[in-house]
Amino acid sequence: MRFLKGFLYAFQGIAYCISHERNMRIHTVALLYVSAFSLFFQLSRVEYAVLFLTFALVMMAEMVNTAIERLCDKTAKEYHPLIKHAKDMAAGAVLVCAVFAVGVAVCLFGDATVYPVIWSWFLSRPWAFVLFLVFSLLSVVYIIAGPPRIRDFLKGKKKRR
Repeated sequence: MRFLKGFLYAFQGIAYCISHERNMRIHTVALLYVSAFSLFFQLSRVEYAVLFLTFALVMMAEMVNTAIERLCDKTAKEYHPLIKHAKDMAAGAVLVCAVFAVGVAVCLFGDATVYPVIWSWFLSRPWAFVLFLVFSLLSVVYIIAGPPRIRDFLKGKKKRR
């Protein structure tokens, strides 16, 4: 039972980070788009493994950054240069992962001949293009508002001040 509670706590941590960190929501949307569009490329199992590891590293870095920021904010009541450096380094770790993730994407998705195929696929399936546009709009709302505000909006709750 204790073992299963560990998974519950881990999922709660992931949910908290998604709910409270806009950058984590950006990462989750990017993960979904990259996963969907990767289907147009003939990636090998090893290339998919690299892609999944890249997803994991970026999201893990964002969660560790959030944890460090929360701990620093809780322990330091006033400005301290070491706290600033810790928070800056944690944010830098996320940036390093994100920059190298772009490098991985360039390596995996650099075949320019696939992009006209993707465009043709969407043009021949207007329903898919409309679905893509709707998903894009919902993604922007998800990133900006976040799950708690979307939930409150759907339940008709007004924002407290």
